[in-house]
Amino acid sequence: EKKIFTVQGPYPVIRGLLRARGWVERKLHRASSQPRQQHGMQEKQLQEEKGGNGDAAKQWEAVSDIHSGSACRGGQPSLETLHDPWPPQEEEQEKCVEDPDGDHDLMSYLVQDQVPYFIWTNHCSAVNVWLLRQDQVLNHYTRVDAFATKEGLCRNLRNLPWFAQADPDTFFPRCYQLGDADERQAFIEDFRLTAARSLLKMALERAGDTLAGLEQQPPKPSKEPGESKQVPMSQIPYSVPPTAGPVSLLPPQLVEEALRICGQHLASLRHQDIDGDFVFPCMIGTNWDHFMQDYYRMTHEGAGLALSGAQTEQCRSVLQCLAEQLPQLGMEGDHNVWILKPSAKSRGRGIVCTDRLEEVLRLAGGCTGPSAQANKWVVQKYVERPLLIFGTKFDVRQWFLVTNWNPLTIWFYRDSYLRFCSRPFSLRCLEPSGHLCNVSIQKQFRTAQGQQHPQLPPDLIWSCHQFQSYLEQVGQASAWHEVMVPGMKAAVVGALCSTQHLVGARKSSFELYGADFLFGEDCQPWLLEINTSPTMAPSSVVTSRLCARVQRDTLRVIIDRKNDPACPTGAFELFYKE
Repeated sequence: EKKIFTVQGPYPVIRGLLRARGWVERKLHRASSQPRQQHGMQEKQLQEEKGGNGDAAKQWEAVSDIHSGSACRGGQPSLETLHDPWPPQEEEQEKCVEDPDGDHDLMSYLVQDQVPYFIWTNHCSAVNVWLLRQDQVLNHYTRVDAFATKEGLCRNLRNLPWFAQADPDTFFPRCYQLGDADERQAFIEDFRLTAARSLLKMALERAGDTLAGLEQQPPKPSKEPGESKQVPMSQIPYSVPPTAGPVSLLPPQLVEEALRICGQHLASLRHQDIDGDFVFPCMIGTNWDHFMQDYYRMTHEGAGLALSGAQTEQCRSVLQCLAEQLPQLGMEGDHNVWILKPSAKSRGRGIVCTDRLEEVLRLAGGCTGPSAQANKWVVQKYVERPLLIFGTKFDVRQWFLVTNWNPLTIWFYRDSYLRFCSRPFSLRCLEPSGHLCNVSIQKQFRTAQGQQHPQLPPDLIWSCHQFQSYLEQVGQASAWHEVMVPGMKAAVVGALCSTQHLVGARKSSFELYGADFLFGEDCQPWLLEINTSPTMAPSSVVTSRLCARVQRDTLRVIIDRKNDPACPTGAFELFYKE
C-alpha cells in the first residue's frame, strides 16, 4: 500500500501517528559523531546564508543534498545521504521511548531498499525534489523564500494590488531593503516624513489637544476594577526623559516647517500613481540636518514647542487628511521607532529597535557594498501602539497549511498561542526584553527579570482560548472572531497571492507554516513574518499540547482525507480555495 515513510528530525508525534496508521519507517542511516558535528556546522552556515525564517534550528536542523549520482538506486530517489540531525543522547532516548523491543528497527531494516512515499524533513533542501516521484509526498515547497524570508515578504507584498483588491499597508508595517540603494533612500525619506508627522502629533499632545479620529481605539476596559484592565496608552511612558528645571523652547518656525513638509507629502499622496512605487515629495528648501536636530531635541531631550491657535487647527487638519491616505498613521505612534532586522538570521537574533536614523544607517552600513549579499538587512516601521495585556507586549503564532498552489488552497488552524515579553512595554527603553516576543530571546531574561506582571504565566505563553477569556473580561468578547481572525486570514491570503507565481507548486507537496502577528490597540492584526518549519518543540504546557495537535491534524488533512474526504480535520478549516 506504499505505506513507507521517512522522518528527519525529532518528530516523535509524526512518527507515532504514522505508525498507528500502519506505516513503516525507513530510518535514516546514523552518522558518526564527528561527521554529525561537521554537518551541524555546515548546516548552521547554510541556514545563515539562506536567511530563511524557519524555526527548525530549534529542532536540530539538518540540510543535506541528494545528488543524482550518489543518491539513487535503480533510478529511484534515495535518502542515503540525509544524516540524522539528533545528538546521540536524544537518539538513544527516542529509541527507548518509541521502540523498546526493537520491532520498528527490524521493520525499518526490511524496507531499507524501498522508496518512502511520505517524507517529512526540517528543510526543503534536505531533499532533491527533482528526483522525487509524483506519488512521493513531501512536506515542503520550493522557492518559498518569496514570502518566508524578511526581504522576500518586504519585496513582494508591494505587488499585492496587482493580484488582489487589497492594500498591504493595512496589515504589513512598511518595510525597506537597505541593501538596495533606491530603497535605502526611500527609507531615509520615510523616516524624515514620519519625524515631521510625529512632531505635529507630539506638539498637539503636549498642548493638551486630542487627535480625534487619528489614534487607534483601545479595547474598552473591564467594568469591574482589578488587575485585568487594559493599560491605557496614556500610562505608557514616553521615550522623552523627565526634565528638571525650565524646559527649553524650540522656535515656532519648526512647526511651520513640519506643516509644510506634511502638506507636500499629502499633495503627493493624492496624486499617487497606480504603479504603487515609492511616493515621496522632493522637499525643496528643507534643511534636514537642522530639522532633525530640533526634532531630536523635542523627542529625546524634552524641549518644548508652543503652538498658536492657528497652528493647532492646521496641525489637526493636516493630520486628519493624512489619516485618510495613510493606513498606518495610527499604529506608527509619535516616536518614530523602527526595527532593524538582519534577514540572514532567525529566532530574533540581531534585531534592534531604534528611533534614530543615524543608528539604522550605521548598523546596516555595509549593506550597499560588495558584500551586500552576505549582509542583508531590512528595516520596518515598529508598531508603537500595540495591544497590551497587563502592560506587556505579546505576539501570536498562527499556523496555516497550504495543500496546493494551483489552485491556491489554504487551511487555517483555529488554535494558536501567544508569546509574551518578560518586561513591561515602554518606549523609553527599547531593549529586547520588552519588545521582542520571540521565545529564544525572552528565555534569556526570565530568570533575571522581576518586573513581570504577576498574572502572566512563568513560561510567558498563553493559548488563544486564554486570550479570548481575557478579551471578554475587558469588554472585547467579539474582537477575536470579528476582527482578529478575519484580519489574520486576509493577511495570509494577501501574502500568498502576491507570491503564488514565484513558488514551486509541486502537486504532491504540502507545507505547514507559522505566521507571527501583532495586534494594534484597535485589535487589527499586523503580519510580522511567516516561518517555514515552525517549531514543534514543547517549550511550555500550552505549546506541548497545541504542537502535538497541529501535527495530528496535519496528517488528517494530508493522509486521511485522501481516502475519506469527509473525515474530521481537527482544528483545520479550509478557508480559501481559488
